[in-house]
Amino acid sequence: MKLHPIIADSPYQNKQAASIAKKILRFFHMDIFLLTSLIALSAIGLFILFSAANQSWALVTQQLIRIALAFLVMIIFAQIPPNTYKNWAPWVFGFALILLFAVLIVGLVSKGAQRWINLGIFSFQPSEIMKLGMPMMLSYYLSDKRLPPSLKEIAISLAILIVPTLLIAKQPDLGTALMVATAGIFVLLLAGMTWRIIGLGAIASILSLPFLWHFLHSYQKERVLTFFNPERDPLGAGYHIIQSKIAIGSGGFLGKGWLQGTQSHLHFLPEHATDFIFAVCGEELGFIGCTILLIIFSFIVARGLYISYRAHDSFTRLLSGSLILTFFMSFFVNIGMVTGILPVVGLPLPLVSYGGTSMVTLMAGFGIIMSIHSHKKLINT
Repeated sequence: MKLHPIIADSPYQNKQAASIAKKILRFFHMDIFLLTSLIALSAIGLFILFSAANQSWALVTQQLIRIALAFLVMIIFAQIPPNTYKNWAPWVFGFALILLFAVLIVGLVSKGAQRWINLGIFSFQPSEIMKLGMPMMLSYYLSDKRLPPSLKEIAISLAILIVPTLLIAKQPDLGTALMVATAGIFVLLLAGMTWRIIGLGAIASILSLPFLWHFLHSYQKERVLTFFNPERDPLGAGYHIIQSKIAIGSGGFLGKGWLQGTQSHLHFLPEHATDFIFAVCGEELGFIGCTILLIIFSFIVARGLYISYRAHDSFTRLLSGSLILTFFMSFFVNIGMVTGILPVVGLPLPLVSYGGTSMVTLMAGFGIIMSIHSHKKLINT
């Protein structure tokens, strides 16, 4: 008899709990759809990493700490109003640009690359700051202009884009340089750059390839040649991509099973916990597992584009759109190189690959997107 009041009250209690949860999310400026999908992606990433790291709890624990830090950064960035980001944009870009010049002079050299600045306690890559500084600066510059931008405004935007891109490529860090350039180009595309200019830019890029080839490092040229024919050096430059395709192909539709992958566990697949972790997913979880991962990635991009579409001014629309499209490019390029449809570049799979610095920058970007969405609601109310 005493159970009936409890059962009767349970719908009310559920509604009350849901209301409290909404108030908490609103207080912290969180978007429930982005937050849950990012948490789901991180959880699946840890699930895959545990196997890719040969069941190393130490590695998974380190990754979990980094994920927690990255989500904390996202929450902090979500509290800052979009107008503040607009005011900060030139300063963030200028600070990142100064640090990129500093890398060339006092940067820490590791494995033949000069990408880090050593602060004693830790080292960091200034190029990661530019991943946010570039779209912020171009969005700031174009926000008070009449759109679509004129040829003069496009030329100035390209000048803003080219300098940091070349500085990052010189380190050398072709993957990050690609992401920084892509972030800037997405701002121009979202600003309404005409198809005629896009077509002329594409033609100019194709014609400049022989010139750019001359400035590539030998290992970068080798990666491009390997992309066209991995079998030309199966035990050298082509080894990564050949083993990656073997791993993905051997997974079939359902996969070999979690912790049952042979390519990674027997160390045939290099970088299986970092850049090539998608191959581990393909081998162990098969087509189904890869599809689930791609659905989550796609949902995050769709939600980010919806927030961009609903943004209340040019600055927030351009900034949020470029950030989410850059996220799309990061996982598209990683999966493309692992499956052999793109050349190999050093880009991790977001929230899945083992690593820290790029993850913090990524989640800071999502914090900005959530800020744009939540503060728009406050303005409308």
